[in-house]
Amino acid sequence: MSPPDQPTNGIDGIRDRLNVVTQETRFALIQDILGHPEQLPTLKELDYVNPSKSQTTIRQHLQKLVNVGILEEVSLPKNLRQNDLPYKFYGLSDGGREFLDEHDLLRAEGTLAEIYNNIEKTDTITRYETAPRPEH
Repeated sequence: MSPPDQPTNGIDGIRDRLNVVTQETRFALIQDILGHPEQLPTLKELDYVNPSKSQTTIRQHLQKLVNVGILEEVSLPKNLRQNDLPYKFYGLSDGGREFLDEHDLLRAEGTLAEIYNNIEKTDTITRYETAPRPEH
């Protein structure tokens, strides 16, 4: 028996995964990730661009997307971490990108990057946005 969040094979698995991805908040988070300059934002950056959601809510939705294999959580190696800079990031997994592309959910990737680039950011968010990131 597979864990509850793991997609199953076949049409039911595809439908279940699409339901997870297209839920409004999760779909917005995917779009925010696609628009991010490195496509690897931190929780703090995602919280900033989603002011109507709590950080806890965002974290729960990110975890759901990780659990079904759409996103992956990546960390900067300990030897490259710096004080007061983030080390944990969220990005599309290879399988997640393939799934979204297969279902034509990546069409607006360029537009999302332009929108994200035009968001007015605080100094802290700019510092987070330009922080070193792991290879992805």
